[in-house]
Parts: sequence; C-alpha cells; structure tokens
Amino acid sequence: MPRDRDRKASAGCLLRGLLILAALVVAIGLFAVFYPGATPKLQVEPKLKGIGRRTPIQVKIENPQRVSKVKVEVVQGTDVKLVKEQEMAPGSVWGFGSVPPAVLTFDVGRETVQGLRSGDAMVRVTAERAGSLLRQPNPVVAEVKLPVRLAPPALQVQSTFHYANQGGCEAVVYRVSEGAVQDGVQSGDWFFPGFPMPGNDKQVHFALFAVPYDMGDSSKVRLVALDDVSNRSEVAFLDKFTPRPIHTDTIQVDDPYMSRVVPEIMSQSDVADQGNLLKNYIEINRNLRKKNAQTLKELAAKSEPKFLWTQPFQPWINAKITAAFADRRTYVYQGKPIDQEDHLGFDMAVTEHAAITASNSGKVVLARFFGIYGNAVIIDHGYGLMSLYGHMSSIGVKEGQDVQRGQEIGRSGKTGLAGGDHLHFTMLLQGLPVSPVEWWDPHWIQDRVARKLGDALAYKP
Repeated sequence: MPRDRDRKASAGCLLRGLLILAALVVAIGLFAVFYPGATPKLQVEPKLKGIGRRTPIQVKIENPQRVSKVKVEVVQGTDVKLVKEQEMAPGSVWGFGSVPPAVLTFDVGRETVQGLRSGDAMVRVTAERAGSLLRQPNPVVAEVKLPVRLAPPALQVQSTFHYANQGGCEAVVYRVSEGAVQDGVQSGDWFFPGFPMPGNDKQVHFALFAVPYDMGDSSKVRLVALDDVSNRSEVAFLDKFTPRPIHTDTIQVDDPYMSRVVPEIMSQSDVADQGNLLKNYIEINRNLRKKNAQTLKELAAKSEPKFLWTQPFQPWINAKITAAFADRRTYVYQGKPIDQEDHLGFDMAVTEHAAITASNSGKVVLARFFGIYGNAVIIDHGYGLMSLYGHMSSIGVKEGQDVQRGQEIGRSGKTGLAGGDHLHFTMLLQGLPVSPVEWWDPHWIQDRVARKLGDALAYKP
C-alpha cells in the first residue's frame, strides 16, 4: 500500500509539472505572438529657436530596440514634405537588459526642404515599430511647432572710403535690422564684432576690423549679420585694398642663448619638458607661442565696450627699430632650420632698462610673466583694441589699473624669447596682432576712424 501511494504521488507531481510546463509554453507563445516589445519614447530637440537656413534638430529615442524606421517630415498646412527617412535594425523581442537611447540628428531649413514657406511649421518625427507574429503596433509620433523665418537680416553700409592694408585696420559704419543677433566683419578666419553707435538709433552699428597679416585676398572681407535661426547676410564693402607681402628673415639660435631663455620660461610657464634643451626651445617657440596667442583672444573677449582713449597713439620716443611687423622667421641651429614662426610686432631699443610708457590711455588687463613675451603688460583701449609690451625687466603697473597716455608702465629688458634688451610692441584687435604704424599716425586715425565714428569717438588729434 505505501508503494502505491508513492507511485500515485509521483504521478501527480509529474502531471502538475507537465501542466505548469504547458502553461509556460502557452504563455511564451502568446508573448511571442502578441507582445511587440517596449514602447519607444521620442524626444525632439531643436537647436535653434526656429527654422531658417539650416536648423539642427536632435531626436532621442528611448527603448529603441524594436524601432524599424524613423521618418522626419515638415508639415505646413496640407503640405507634408519628407526630410529624412532612416531604416533601423530592430532587435529581438527576447532581448534582456537596458539598451542605450538612440540619437539621430538632421537639419531642417530652406537648404534642406524645398518649397518651405515663412510662417509656422510642424516638425513631425515618426518611429515605426517592428511587430510580433500577429500584432503590428501603432507607430510612435512626436511633433514640435517652430516659426519659419527665411529672410536674412538687412544690412546697409553707411560709411565710405574703406581703404584697408594687409595687416592693418579700418572702420565701417552700417545699419542692421532688429532681427540680427550677431553682426560685424568677417575677415578670413577672424570675426570682428559690431557695436551700437552711441545715440538713439540702436540699429546703426560700427565695427573696427583688420585684414590679417597673412591674408592677401580682400574678397574674404565681408560685412555680415546673422539672426537667431542662422540666416546670414553678407555685403562686400572694401573700396581699396593694398597687399603687403610678408618679409622673411633668418634667426640664428645657439646654445648660450637657449641656456639663458629656456630655463626661465619653463620655470614660469606651463611647458612640458621635452628631454633636452633644443627640443624645449622648439616647444616654447612653437607651442607656447600658440597658447599665448589664444590668451590674447580670450583677453579681447573681455575688452571694455567703450573707447578708453581720445588722443593719437604714441610710439616709443627715441627708439631704434630693430625688427618690423610680420617678419616670417626661419630659426637655424648649427646650420639647420629647426622652426619657422611669424614675428608680429616691432622690436625697439633705446638703452638698457629704459623707461617704457603707455602708448595711449586704457586699462591694464595683463601685467605678469607671459610666455614668449617674458615680463609683459597688455593695455585695453576698448572695443577689442589693445597694446602689448613685452620682454620687460620690470613691471610698474597692476592688472585692473587705469593708465594714462605717456605714463611709465615698466622698464625694458630681455625676458622671454629676447636676444637682448629691447621692447617688443604691437597693437592687437580682437586678439589679432596688427601693424602699429597706422595707430601711430594721427592723420590715419582721423581719416580712417574718427571721421566715420564722429561723436562716438571724442578724438583730439
């Protein structure tokens, strides 16, 4: 009898197990037949406030594993225009674990959508889903409504006689429409921002601009304006351009010179040791020079938006010019070229430790050891215009201090990459070194800048 009960119990357990297994198989079958996978979620993020020339839009898809196709359309009234259609590779419904979101980017604008009209438009993103054996799920749709603005800002040049030299500066006065969020002069790779002219008409702007010393193509100088959806206006306005070919020079480098300048610079600058004196010198001359140039751009971005000067700029009195602006120098060590860099300033010498005076009134924005320039002072004169004084033996001013034209700011020396006691002087516009000769000329300032700006610059020649 006990054995019969055991056999019956075992049979009952087996039957229950088979029933559970059958139920599990049925459940899995139903899951495979009807379950389409996790529902995707769409997030549509325009990168601009509207649609213009070309507006980047990002689509983020959460739970993307069962998405088979993504379709992007622009809807204006009854017009539906396809922008992009992208096939996806849906994964198995049996997948386990989290799947990172899928991110797609595309551009919508007059350059990518034919027949786009000003007004409003709906950007519609549709994610089609892979189905199960007997069920095709509905697609997931997300929409975002954006204004469409296709007309670029209006630009009208108001000043005349725009005569620019390669490596030199100029000024332009113009009217720009209210929709512009950025305006100024694009000169090759350099942008010179415009500023409102003092007065009641806030649409009249001016820009101080330069033609880079290494750019001989005046067609790359354009007055530009952009709105908040990247519509862009461009106007050519130069009346005359004078090219200035770059002068070349050769600089002999020897061990005594490097032994003097390299340790000092490395002890006060962020320069990685390259293993020997020559390699360290090249690292300083090439890459620290680039870092210093970047710092000049960063300082320019913080320039005072007003004129801090009213008189002509002064050259260093009684100084002998030993090197001019925009020399392309080949550096030679033991008869072999080791580097080539551009010398972007005037080297001037008087006597050892001679007093250096501010070329014009302004505010000191840098007064410290500054890489290749050694002990240096930079004075902001407003609207991105600055003057730089390098290789000083001592500094007599502090950062943030206001200085007057002709005020002593330090003494000449041979710190940084200096071969002997002298002053390295240059003018800067938005961080770009420009020829100081123009700014030393009262008649040039009067003709090229003051006459165009009028009362905005209370110039006293």
